[in-house]
Amino acid sequence: ELNFYADTYGIDTITLANSIAFVMELWENGIIDEKDTGGLDLTWGNWKDAAELLHQMARGEGFGAEVVGNGVRWMIDYFTETKGADRQFLHDIGMQGKGLEISEYVTKESLAQQGGYGMTLKGPQHDEAWLIFMDMVEKLLPTFEDKAEALHYFPMWRTWFSLHGLCKLPWNDIEPPDNKNTPEPAKVMEHVENYTWLFEGTTGVPITPEGLIEQSERVYNFQRVFILKFGYGTREHDYVPYRAMGPVTVEEYESRQERYDKQLREEIGVDPEGLSTEEKMRILRKYREDRYDQLVDAVYKRRGWDKHGIPTLETLKRLHIDFPEVIELVERKRAELNAV
Repeated sequence: ELNFYADTYGIDTITLANSIAFVMELWENGIIDEKDTGGLDLTWGNWKDAAELLHQMARGEGFGAEVVGNGVRWMIDYFTETKGADRQFLHDIGMQGKGLEISEYVTKESLAQQGGYGMTLKGPQHDEAWLIFMDMVEKLLPTFEDKAEALHYFPMWRTWFSLHGLCKLPWNDIEPPDNKNTPEPAKVMEHVENYTWLFEGTTGVPITPEGLIEQSERVYNFQRVFILKFGYGTREHDYVPYRAMGPVTVEEYESRQERYDKQLREEIGVDPEGLSTEEKMRILRKYREDRYDQLVDAVYKRRGWDKHGIPTLETLKRLHIDFPEVIELVERKRAELNAV
């Protein structure tokens, strides 16, 4: 029913679901109550009052429109300021990045998909880099370098489709019979070559697969510079909330305790026996956040960005977007961050 009304009202279901789940978790943790919600009972699973939030958004009134309808990032600030809530906890559970709510693939066990959400330009959606299947099922991305290559190539390749007004489905939905035997099966290079012929046939300009990617790199990096100009586009904005990496609450950890305890033993080398759940959570969190940092470093290196996530001068020159205004902006931002 909620999906029907969201479609009818023209409200995005991903943003809606994340935003309602966020305030329900605040309710469950005693951060908000009926006085805040205008009498609505946001106990987890109370779909009737969740539906009322949706109807309020459509009518432009009440808690639904005035608070929940502003999205998760706005609510993190709002409830920190008005309720004295712990900002770190709200950030950990608030499933958004760059102001966009996360499409709900469970990414805790897929570092590549965490990066696919966190290191997009426009926020955590799976258009730029949907890597969870390659990472967890096909096991094609075992190293940080493999993940970094995927987090460079696929956002550029998918950008290319958008630049040329093409649908990506013919690229990888029907693979050649021998594709699995190629050096890079995930890229479906036989089909990529087809697009070089399409481009040449349409424009008369010969091009290589590498040339297609460079077209996108030029636009992608220029977009990064624009984002930088608006005060974003740096490393701090390329992180996902911790819930996308690991368990935030004791309840979350204990619901999968056998899995997490095994990871402590086998991946970190820590014996969980005798440790409290809180202690185990701290150890696991440090390990997972450290791995994400290593991934960010690897991706930035592959994309030709510095440690802050800003395109290097060499990258800007290689892509012929080293305009004076661009150079002035990136060097000023780089100097500001280096001085911190």
